[in-house]
Formats: sequence, structure tokens, C-alpha cells
Amino acid sequence: MKDGRSSRGQHSPASIDRRQFLKALGCGIVVTFTLDLPGLAQHGRPGQQLPSDWNAFIRVGEDGRITCYTGKIEMGQGIVTSLAQMAAEELDVPLDRVDMVMGDTELCPWDMGTFGSRSTKYFGPALREAAAEAKAVLLRLASERLGVSPSSLQARDGAISVAGKFGQRVTYAELALGKRIDRHVEPRPPAKPASDRTVSGRPAARRDALEKVTGKAKYAGDIRLQGMLYASVLRPPAHGAKLKTVDTEAASKVPGVRVVRDGDFIAVLHAAPDEAEKALSLIRAEFEVPESPLNEGTIVGHLSASVPEGVTVTDEGNLDEGRTLAVKTFENTYEVPYVAHAPMEPHTAAVAVQGDRATAWVSTQRPFGARDEVAEVLGFPPENVRIITPWVGGGFGSKSRNAQALEAARLAKLAGKPVQVAWSREEEFFNDTFQPAAFAVVASGLDEAGRIVFWDYQVCFAGDRASQLFYDVPNVRVTSHGSAFDSSGAHPFDVGAWRGPGANTNTFARESQMDVMASAAGADPVAFRLAHLKDERMRRVLEAAAERFGWTPGKAPGGRGQGVACVDYLGTRVAEMAEVAVNRERGGITVKRIVFAIDMGEIVNPEGAKMQVEGCAVMGLGYALREQVRFRGGAVLDRNFDSYEIPRFSWVPQIEVLLLDNPELPPQGCGEPAITCMGAALANAVFDAVGARLFQLPMIPARVKGALASA
Repeated sequence: MKDGRSSRGQHSPASIDRRQFLKALGCGIVVTFTLDLPGLAQHGRPGQQLPSDWNAFIRVGEDGRITCYTGKIEMGQGIVTSLAQMAAEELDVPLDRVDMVMGDTELCPWDMGTFGSRSTKYFGPALREAAAEAKAVLLRLASERLGVSPSSLQARDGAISVAGKFGQRVTYAELALGKRIDRHVEPRPPAKPASDRTVSGRPAARRDALEKVTGKAKYAGDIRLQGMLYASVLRPPAHGAKLKTVDTEAASKVPGVRVVRDGDFIAVLHAAPDEAEKALSLIRAEFEVPESPLNEGTIVGHLSASVPEGVTVTDEGNLDEGRTLAVKTFENTYEVPYVAHAPMEPHTAAVAVQGDRATAWVSTQRPFGARDEVAEVLGFPPENVRIITPWVGGGFGSKSRNAQALEAARLAKLAGKPVQVAWSREEEFFNDTFQPAAFAVVASGLDEAGRIVFWDYQVCFAGDRASQLFYDVPNVRVTSHGSAFDSSGAHPFDVGAWRGPGANTNTFARESQMDVMASAAGADPVAFRLAHLKDERMRRVLEAAAERFGWTPGKAPGGRGQGVACVDYLGTRVAEMAEVAVNRERGGITVKRIVFAIDMGEIVNPEGAKMQVEGCAVMGLGYALREQVRFRGGAVLDRNFDSYEIPRFSWVPQIEVLLLDNPELPPQGCGEPAITCMGAALANAVFDAVGARLFQLPMIPARVKGALASA
């Protein structure tokens, strides 16, 4: 890493534009393409714009290897494998002949970021089309070389031959040798039909597995630069606290220590990280901490008094008419707390400044966002800053912010040496952008036949993702107040995207309310849902889940401990069923079995998709059963895993994943959808087991016992 290379290939030492870069690549066939990204204006950050020319490209090198350059990053979700599968499929090469260069702002064209289960969904089809175009170029070159019509040629294993005459062949390497061809995909050629695919759609082992299980994988914290200093930053005791006095004299006397101050930003630098940390402990600082009555018990009341004006998401039929038809009405409030991301790898960045240029190795989900932000801190034009993204050890939305990179850049500029900032676990919790505390108020009604006749849904501070009602109801209004990225100041600290942003809250509220009505109607929860479903994809996953689970029909509560929840998450349909046991005396919940049925459209890597769904299940156990951030005003009380309890191996139930392939539909994403069902499915299973309805997450023992007492 000392020579400025990433863990996945050599990189050009200077920032150059597209034409210069293609020239610098030398011989080879390069196909560039742009992405059509629906919802960019809605989901992007202020000032974000699509570039006019390109987003990514594929290169067929003189060695016959295929390289895909993309601004997407790999943080454990497996796209380093699935995207390579899509390229290998269209180019008819073995998977191990495809290289992925990801998240390097000097080598990879601009990308908005990696989040929202959007990489395979939006980037994958464009990559596939570019690979198809690259093969078309190769076929034309082979036609000229072999003196036959392109229609008589076939591609296989990185070579092109005349059909029926294997001796008349030429390899991709031979075709690329001595040539430099630059093509832009316009119009986009057709990709292979699903029935002809042999690489995409087949299980493939993760390409990063060996590096990661052997410890060879390099993360931002593994970067070592000549003369690099490690930073320990002085943190306030609470968000909103102001520095009153500070004494750094004792820290300054430690051999090799350099204390750096820029206003209220104070850090200790040393060539050894533990020495920097020890010196930081010698600083004596006094802060003025504002008083606040807010804590995890009062936050929803505070938010209720701060609800912003709503935005209508859905408005169909007439709610007043629906209410007149209802013989039974239900109104409930569902609450969720702040939840930490707690990724395995804390936020880390190393920044080196050389003259008017800088290179930064950053654990980030937004390399190009990090580039622009670091450039602003340094006072450089963005093209003078290069971000290299090594492997990222989990993000879940938290690494869309780049605070650690800005701190490292600021310190590198002040110190005149490379600086690494690696947040401790305590800093990770304190500086986290939590899933926002939020609530949803749901009013609904049934007619005499037990059908839903109105649905009035208001979600506050979670956003509208997955708030739309996919059940067949004639009179519906869905209103969203605030978002999962709220910046109104209602929260005592920053909040942001948490795996499946907002959809965890909305699915918990919607699917719990559906069970409330099913019970009141004397109906089986699955049959009740099916009776209100016209969406054939959703019916298919729900029926498949019920069959695999062995669902026992009956009204809840029935003492079976089984629960169900469904979601339409940005085009992916999921049905989950869960079996639980509840200890009435202690209030403890044991999850015994979980079954998922999921239709994500085309499945690129079944093994990778299964891993993602299983990961959702395990992570979802945390927010459903235990995870909540305790705080007093701006002071975060949970700073480590001794008090913030994430899922343990002993919690993990039997997990079954049923993937329903739908190859006629492009990939819809699977990194987030399944987690959104966990809260509701488990809450509904608890109700079925013991008749206690939980309206607040997480379902800690005290709340379970309280619900039992109320029931």
C-alpha cells in the first residue's frame, strides 16, 4: 500500500479525463456506458447531478482479461461476484477471467453511491448491455480476421471460432492486441435471453471469501503510508456540547506527540496509535453541556409535538365513505427507537497530501461524495483528490457519511504528513447516524363481510419507503411526515439510512395492523392477506412461504407462536413466516424458525442471494428484539457492546430461504428487503403465542411482560 496501489490492481498516479485515461490504457477494447437511475432527484443529495458522458466501462485487455470499472463498492453484499457474473455471461468468458475495479475515483467513472439494494438492479443491466456490445465488437473483428460472416461465428471461453470449425478461431487477447478501440453503448444491444445463460443465474462462490477468511483482505485501517501519523480526536461528552476550557500541556510533553488544534477541533497525533490514545487521555477539557429532558422514553412524545407538514404518498377513493362502511374500526400507534449501525469495521480513513493533490483511502459507500467533500476541506478542485475504496467491512447506510475522511484530511493538511483516523468503537456509537426514532399512526376499518374498507396511514420521521399499501383496499390515504434523513433539528443527534431505511418502521406498522384486523375478523392471518391481494407476485411468495413453512391455519392468538409479514420493497416481494416461543415469567422471546420466500426478479447468484437474506434475518433479530440506543439529551449512553446488545450465535434460529426465480423481470435487489419483515413477523408470532400485542420495538422482556399484563 505504500506505493499508492489499492488491494485490487495498479492505479494511475494522476487524475486525468476520459480521453486521456483511455489513451493511457493503451491497446484494448473499451466500451463505456451511462446509467439511467430512476429517482436520482428524489434519493440523491442536494447538488448531485448525473454526468453527461459515462458512468462505467468494460475493457477487454491485450491479455484477454475483462476488467469492469465502477464507482460501486463492495462492503459484504457480494456484488464483486454477481456483477462479474453478468459481465462474464455476456462475454462468454469464465468468471475467473473478469476483474472488478471498484470505488477508485481516478480509475472509475462517477457513481452516486452504493445503497438501497440498487447496484445489481440499476447497474447490472447496463453492465450486461456493455458486455454484449463488447462481444459484438469482438465478433466484427473476428469476422475480418477470419474472413467469414459474423453470423457464422460463435464465442466461447474467451475465443471466437467458426461454427463447426474449431480450428478456425481467434482469442480475445489476439483481437485486442495492437488495437485501441473506444466504443460507447448507444443504442444498447440486446443481452442474452435467460434461457441461454450459463454463468449468471448459477451459484458462485464469493470472490472475496479467501482474502477475508485468511485475513489477507485490506481495509482502510490496514493502510500504511510513509511517515503516517495516527490521530486520536478529542470528543465532547454529548452532542451539542461546547468547549469551555482545555489544557493540552501534559499531552504535548509525551515524546513523539503532536497536538493539533483548529478552533474547537483538537487531536493528538503520533506514529503509534496506542501512544496517541494515551496522550489524548492526558488532555483536560471542560464542556458546557445543554440540559435536555430527552431520552429513549420521552423521544416519541417530543417527536409528536414536532411533526412537520405531511406529504401525500397515496390518495385513492374516499376515506369518509370508507369510514361509514366500517362496522369495526382500529387505530393504533407503532413506535421504533434509535438503532445503531454497529458495523464490524468502524469508520476509517487515511489521507496523504502531496502539494496540490491528495489521495485518501476511505471506508465509504460514496467514494465520489467523499472526493468532493475532502476537496472542499483541503481547498482543492475535486479532480485533484483521489479516493481509493478498499474492502469495506459493512456499512448498512452509515458509511454514506464521510466524517472520518474529513477529519483525516483536515489533520493531514494541518500536520503536513499523512494521517489516519480510525474511530474506536465508542466513537463509532457516538458519531453514528442512527436509524431515526419514528412512529406511525394507523386507522383502518372492516365491513360486515370482514373486508378492509379504509386505510388511513400516517408515518412520522421514517419516510415513505414501503409505506404504500399493496393490499386491495378501496379507500386509502398514506401520508409521510418527515424523512429517514431528517435535518429539521427534531432529533438530538444525526440520523440517516439504516438497512432498509424507513421500510422497517413502515412494515412493522402495516403488517401488525393487518394482523390486528385479521384477529378481529376471526380470520387466519395468511388467508386474510390473500383475500386482499391482487398482486400475483405477492400472492406467489405468500403461498410459497406458507407451503414451505407448513403454516397451520387458524385465528390468532392460537397458541402456535407463528407469525407472518409481507413487503413490496422497491420491486422485490417478500413473505416471511416465523415461529417463536415466549417465556411468560421472564418475558423472553426465543425465535425457533424463520422461512422467507422472495421474488427479486432475475437471480444472478443464488448462493449470494441466499446469504444476503440470511444476513437480513440475523441482523433483523437485533432491531426486533434488543437493539435501541439509550441516551440523555445529546449524551449517548451506549458506547460499546457491553450495553448495546446485537444478535448472538445463540439467538440464531433455523433459517430457510426460498428463492423464486423470475428471469423475465430484471434483478430487483435483495440486500435490504428481507430485513424489513422481521419486526412485524416476530411481533405477530408473539401475539399468536400468548395473545400479547407489541406496538413498540424492540420487544425487550419488560415490554413483553407489560403487554402480557395488559392482555
